[in-house]
Amino acid sequence: MSGSYQPIQPIPSALNGFAQPATTLSFDSVSDILWAGLNSGTIVAYIGTQGIRGPSFRVGGDLGVKRLLAGDNYVHGAGNSNEGLGSWTKGGVNKWFLRPSADILTFSNAPPSSTGLAVSLISLEIGFVSLMTGTMIRQVQTSSLLTQLELSHSALISGSSDGYIRIHDPRTGMARSGGAENLAKAHPRSLQGLQVAGNLIFTIGMGERQGRPIPDPLVKTYDIRTMRALPPIPFSAGPSFIHAVPKRSSTLVVASAEGLINVVDAINSSAMNEFYQLDTSSYLTASAISPNAAYLAFADSGGIIHLMSQAESDAPFNGFEGQPAPMADLPAPMPRVDWKDSTPLNTIGMPYFDSQLLSAWPATKQSKVASYTGPQRIPPQILSSMKYNDQVAYATLPKELRGRRNMSVPAPRKGGARFRSDKVIPVPKMYRKVEIEYSKFGVEDFDFGFYNKTDFSGLETHILNSYTNSMVQVLHYISPVRHLAKAHIATDCSREHCLLCELGFTFRMLEDARGTNCQASNFCRTVRVLAQAVNAIEIIDYGREGPEVNYAQKIQAFHRFLLDSLSVEINNPPNPTIFPSDVSSSASIPSPISQLFGIDGHNIIKCSHCKASRENSYLTHTLDMLYPLRSSDNPSPKFSDLLSYSLFRPNIHKATCQHCRRFTTFTSIRSIASEKLPPYLAINVSIHNDDAFSFWRGGTSFLSSQIPVKGQVNGIDDPEEIVYEVRSIVGKIVGKDQKSHLVAIIKVPQAEEAGASSPWYLFNDFVVRNISAEEALVFQAQWKIPAILYLERVDVRDQIQLDTLRNSLDSTILSRDASVSINRDPALIKHQLLNSDEMPTPGTLVSIDAEFVLMQQEETEFRSDGTKKVLRPARMSLARVSVLRGSGPHGGLPFIDDHIHTSEIIVDYLTEFSGIRFGDLDPIHSRYTLTPSKLVYKKLRYLVDCGCIFIGHGLSKDFRIINIFVPPEQVIDTVDLYFIKSRQRRLSLRFLVWYVLGEHIQTDTHDSIEDARSALRLYNAYQQFEEQGVFDQKLEEIYREGRQVVSL
Repeated sequence: MSGSYQPIQPIPSALNGFAQPATTLSFDSVSDILWAGLNSGTIVAYIGTQGIRGPSFRVGGDLGVKRLLAGDNYVHGAGNSNEGLGSWTKGGVNKWFLRPSADILTFSNAPPSSTGLAVSLISLEIGFVSLMTGTMIRQVQTSSLLTQLELSHSALISGSSDGYIRIHDPRTGMARSGGAENLAKAHPRSLQGLQVAGNLIFTIGMGERQGRPIPDPLVKTYDIRTMRALPPIPFSAGPSFIHAVPKRSSTLVVASAEGLINVVDAINSSAMNEFYQLDTSSYLTASAISPNAAYLAFADSGGIIHLMSQAESDAPFNGFEGQPAPMADLPAPMPRVDWKDSTPLNTIGMPYFDSQLLSAWPATKQSKVASYTGPQRIPPQILSSMKYNDQVAYATLPKELRGRRNMSVPAPRKGGARFRSDKVIPVPKMYRKVEIEYSKFGVEDFDFGFYNKTDFSGLETHILNSYTNSMVQVLHYISPVRHLAKAHIATDCSREHCLLCELGFTFRMLEDARGTNCQASNFCRTVRVLAQAVNAIEIIDYGREGPEVNYAQKIQAFHRFLLDSLSVEINNPPNPTIFPSDVSSSASIPSPISQLFGIDGHNIIKCSHCKASRENSYLTHTLDMLYPLRSSDNPSPKFSDLLSYSLFRPNIHKATCQHCRRFTTFTSIRSIASEKLPPYLAINVSIHNDDAFSFWRGGTSFLSSQIPVKGQVNGIDDPEEIVYEVRSIVGKIVGKDQKSHLVAIIKVPQAEEAGASSPWYLFNDFVVRNISAEEALVFQAQWKIPAILYLERVDVRDQIQLDTLRNSLDSTILSRDASVSINRDPALIKHQLLNSDEMPTPGTLVSIDAEFVLMQQEETEFRSDGTKKVLRPARMSLARVSVLRGSGPHGGLPFIDDHIHTSEIIVDYLTEFSGIRFGDLDPIHSRYTLTPSKLVYKKLRYLVDCGCIFIGHGLSKDFRIINIFVPPEQVIDTVDLYFIKSRQRRLSLRFLVWYVLGEHIQTDTHDSIEDARSALRLYNAYQQFEEQGVFDQKLEEIYREGRQVVSL
């Protein structure tokens, strides 16, 4: 088996052709079967990973199956209809059925050595049932309703509705004797799950908040021998299902109702957790784990059973070739009798068989093809043009998808032979996909400067959704967009997740970096959050896409989503006039993004029968290219011809005319005057096939730097001609392995102003190279495919008005209390806001320290030689930041001490290193000053803009996680002050404070105020040593003492 689980083909849980959600699941211990209890009260067997339908039978009633358990030669089940508990053979024949006087809540498992099982009755009793006869042997009174029962090797463990777990003697059902503890309060409300593994008990249940039940975010752990509580397992998503992993007594599978799965070792905290997210749009209803832990099964409310496999091949569910799959126990048909008047009645007997029937086909010879492969995915060309009317989606079938019907689509041919006659054009090195390699020092040790020797910064790639780097770079070098984004962060934007705010912060960082690599981590996180909010899952990067992902289509979908989102976020009437228009009322001025990119025109729709016409207006921010069939009149059209065709192509459709009441043909013609064309055209190139790409392979004669365009009014060309200039291109690069990535080719304005020989630059993530104009505009090679094109209107370049935009942050941001904590404790407020006469100026000293929490575990790959390769580093998030006055009468007094509110799921609070505990970042429970992350970022941004000098210890990593660039001349890092380059070892803050200041810090946990104040005092000590001329001598003593401490 491999080290991690991978999703495989799901199984639809259907009955009689209709999908039904499974309410309980159980893997067979001796056969290759997954048993599922459906919502209709039926138990169904699914054979093998292909989900071949096996026997099925009902448990009684029409409600769902409450619980089922598959053993060596039986299947136990009980339904929500409270008809009782039954036992069936695997072929479906009932062995016995128990109908007690009180309803059954649940029943326990049945270990191989046991002769009975325990049931919980609604009458506050435990009943013990014989496995052979199904009779009730004994009933014992209990103190509360038991919702969970588990039989271990030595005890019966129960979980009750009042949150207690109890240990019972399996022989009597009474509480465990012998002086040992037999109960513990695990959860405030009812237990929802109970698992026993070795000497450990794991429970999940309901908590309580303001008198209402909520899922308890902790998985509780107890020692079965002493009932002593062990450290719980945090799971902030809310655990709904738990399963102990077989043969790994301390490992647990925890799953939330939304499909987040965590495989965690409860004892070994250093073991790496495994996280998975199921691809489901509904909630989970049941789960199960196979006997050898090679398979996980999860059922959702949509009638799909999701499978995750650890097996390297199509291995059986039980891990070995066990008993053959059972066939349904059906009565044999009666033999045909030639009935006559003289036929004696005793000739009609009961049939029997003394040999195995041919229909009992062995499982090894059954077809491996799944009976249901699921519906085909909707092509992206259709999704991109889809419209909605009364919750019904419709779209025109593109020409490239039309063809003969009822014909199977041939699968792509596998890589065949390679011949010397083949012309293989290699991808130039600077266009190839670049990956960040991680050393033992992490990403900080990677030499980004080797890949970029220009003054223009690149963006890193180890972040989810970093495929958007190319679009960030394109918008950064469009001057009006850059000014709008920078002005937007100076406003009081109330959105928690705002793409325009994050773009503004990223643009400021790229400006300040001047060639140093940056990362758009906050922007990428916001893309994921907003895309999930509107169910735009096609633009979300899950980090596991293979060669089949078409990043050209992905970035085009994101391009449309981005411009539409930016237009909404910045739309705050009355909007400023960025581009002059004939709009009379200030309230009717569109958003600045619409003024720059909006294609505002009219559609003239004309009926072909009665010639009646009507007009409607439309506004779109992106233009999708259309490609006509080649004609003899114009065999080699230029880009300007295709652009006009895409803008003004008549659209023909059929509908019912409101005038003549006939179902007839309508012709729709777009009408846009030349002067109404926008200052910028944002174009999705939309190359979906080789025919479309063939237009672009015409060399410099196809796409030139200057593109003339004429508008059309009522189908007639406008005599005025508008000239657009190509400003940037997003291209898809396809390597030899057919994996694609995106690059941006940009005409940089700063390079134009500096009079460079070629202002065109290639931005391949963190690789930045200067290229020629010919290389930028030519797409003759098969590996270079355009995806997005930006054109700038030349004649209105100087008419765009940006003078009214405000670019500076409000200084009062440092003197306002913006805490969102409802229950803040005044005694825990350790900072004092700045007065008006304390506002920072260039050169003001401030001391800073930050604490972080873990949002995503590190993704690693273990190789066969035992070495480890980091595929994606852990994702951290700012949890607390403290900024202290660096000088003056209040030197060392904090003026910022903010805990950061986040709505994302926190994987690990890292309390030992951060001092942050569960609830500290929750507005309801936090007792500290809790501030939105965007506001904290603005505070830090203001301090950087003011020219403050930041003092701290290890600030480069802190600023990197915060995602802010601080110029090196504004940073004084004590880790660099107290450092000898020849020693190659940097000293910790705790050791420096102990030796230099003679104090002990970080004894229990880290405190950001304490750490920032210690760094400030170390800097003051450094200045004193320099004034005395003894710093070098003191530094040697520190290193000497450090070696002695390490050797001890």
